[in-house]
Amino acid sequence: MATTPPTPAPATLAAWLRTRSDEQLGALLVLRPDVARPAPSDVVGLATRLAVPVSVDRALDELDAGTLQVLDVVLLATTDGVSRADLAAALPGAPVEAAVELLTDRALLWGDDVLHAPEPVRRAVKHPAGLGRLRTPPPADVEGDLATADDDERAVLETLARENPVGRLPVDNRGTAPAGPARRLLQRGLLTRIDAANVELPRQYGLALRGDQPYGPVRTRPEPPTAQRDPAVLDRRAAGAALEAVGRVGELLTALEEDPAGLLRSGGMSIRDQKRLAKALGVDESVAAFVVEVAHAAGLLDLGGPHRDEWLPSRGYDTWREQPLPERWAQLAAAWLDSVRLIALVGQRDQAGKAVNVLSPDAVRHTVPAVRRVLLEALRGLPAGHGLATDDLLALLRWQSPRRADRFVLVPDLLAEAETLGLVVGGALSSGGRGLLAGGEEGAADAVRGLLPEPVDHVLAQPDLSLIAPGPLVAELARTLATVADVESSGGATVFRVSDGSVRRALDAGWSAAELHDFFARASRTPVPQALDYLVDDVARQHGRLRVGAIESYVRSDDHGLLSQVLSDKRSAPAELRRLAPGVLVSGLPADEVLAVLRTAGYAPAGESSGGAVLTRPPGRPRATARPGTRPPTGPRPLVAEEVEATVREIRAGDSALAARREDAARHVPGVTTASTLELLGRAVREQRQVWLGYVDAQGSGSRRAVQPLTLGGGFLTGYDEGKAEQRVFAVHRITSVDLVDDDARPE
Repeated sequence: MATTPPTPAPATLAAWLRTRSDEQLGALLVLRPDVARPAPSDVVGLATRLAVPVSVDRALDELDAGTLQVLDVVLLATTDGVSRADLAAALPGAPVEAAVELLTDRALLWGDDVLHAPEPVRRAVKHPAGLGRLRTPPPADVEGDLATADDDERAVLETLARENPVGRLPVDNRGTAPAGPARRLLQRGLLTRIDAANVELPRQYGLALRGDQPYGPVRTRPEPPTAQRDPAVLDRRAAGAALEAVGRVGELLTALEEDPAGLLRSGGMSIRDQKRLAKALGVDESVAAFVVEVAHAAGLLDLGGPHRDEWLPSRGYDTWREQPLPERWAQLAAAWLDSVRLIALVGQRDQAGKAVNVLSPDAVRHTVPAVRRVLLEALRGLPAGHGLATDDLLALLRWQSPRRADRFVLVPDLLAEAETLGLVVGGALSSGGRGLLAGGEEGAADAVRGLLPEPVDHVLAQPDLSLIAPGPLVAELARTLATVADVESSGGATVFRVSDGSVRRALDAGWSAAELHDFFARASRTPVPQALDYLVDDVARQHGRLRVGAIESYVRSDDHGLLSQVLSDKRSAPAELRRLAPGVLVSGLPADEVLAVLRTAGYAPAGESSGGAVLTRPPGRPRATARPGTRPPTGPRPLVAEEVEATVREIRAGDSALAARREDAARHVPGVTTASTLELLGRAVREQRQVWLGYVDAQGSGSRRAVQPLTLGGGFLTGYDEGKAEQRVFAVHRITSVDLVDDDARPE
């Protein structure tokens, strides 16, 4: 009875991908979405994209330390491919099968019974398991060489054998390397030189020093102790922080509306403006910098003015302040999460000793959004209400993403910022933070909708001319109070102060004294104090006795004595006034400047139109043009199910078309593509095996020759041509077929 011969194992990554099911290909596209857009034309195109260094690095960055250790075993194997049984034996007690599934799902390993690492993955991992490169030629007696090392030399070797095989040679004050254990080891060949300052411990010695743990101790997930808090209490504290953050952003933009900040020639905002805003908000300068940066990230603050040289509220601010409180907070939180600016750099000095200003281009760090997400995702993995100390969180992050470990120095600063926004409280993720990660801006707003207080439509008038808002105000009342009063302090309750200046500002905007009395009576739940009524009447009585218009400008009044007083007042001299006629003074300065001088001198002038009417409509608030796309992309957009299915169908259809084309008269060797060519050539270089090379030269002539590959890189293969008995360089794009000599019969 005839038996069916076993199916040969795939020889390349592309061939292995063809054996995967549609579900497995779809899972690969979901895990590595950067290779799915636009849809690859076939499996070969997919394999080629999987080999792109940026894609490989991104996929490796997402792996935890345990999974990377399993990958290291394959990368360090002396043969091409490692069986699953050998993997389990190399790391006893480690969850090898789960790690292999993670790696094969991402195509960082390929194969079924025997696992292979693609060549781009080998290039991306510089020091597998923390071991150096193999020394060539290999040492004749590794143990004997190590036995010659004295105690100081042994200490250097053991340090380099632990995790990082690269060390730096010590230098003295003159910049030269003194004689020492490292230099002695270098002279004897136990260390190899990388460059003038750095040395490396060869892999042979590192493995010998590690003994029965060549890959180091098995890396298991740390289980740090967590601090448990009542989730309800945690969310109330987070809501308080969120409310304060929204209030401060509103105060900041109101202050910049009245007095914009200037743009520095080097970009950013001046320290003087930062200090002014900190004083206006009643916070220190670092908090003011954070509020400015978040407002800018959310698209509420940008450059504007006639020459785009001022930091102004944007047109988006007008929409933002009309939104409900949860939506306003969610916009700020989502903008912070995606911002590429490292706010903690503000105030620090760069390498040249120059301080980094608020909104300076020097604060841009494109890796920051990924670190923020990794940080919050780590806390999201804990039960609700559970938090971690900063050191424990750092240990967990270093295990979850060891290739990003150098970026985690930012974690303490980012944690503090997250607490300021109410995303994190005491090392635990709030409901708002969980909603932000799960559903973006909309999810964050929904998560805090029942936690933030409802806006109030009233204030409490006090005898000291203050108005207390017992919570966030409805938009209309907030806009009106911004005109008739000044913010004195903010927090859970905002305190407004009514003053001569604020009442005059309201009168300039077209309010009458009667309208102000009516507003305070309607808005206050407490009786309006008599002192407030007196203040409004006193300022209104003085308001408009002087009229200022444009000649460049004029000042007129029916009270001729008052005009004489103004003309002789030394404080009004900067207005450059002169008498034109009884009751009329004129100036060569614009009306706005004359108004400002007279108000500073203690008078209460009113603006006048060209028709003689008091100006009752205030000038439009300055606004910066809204920025399109205020948030940069933070990585490849995840694929939806329909997109995955369509991409897999397109790959399969292209693969079928490619197989049909291969059956032409030329009968090229099946499976030969750029991706498979590189796979086989890389394998031949590592194993020092001969290959049959199909090659087309510059004149279009094809040939097939036996070649011993030596090096592969930069799109060229260097190898020894057996037929011509010489070393040659072959362009990879001209190679039409590759077969290992052992797997192919020699043609006649």
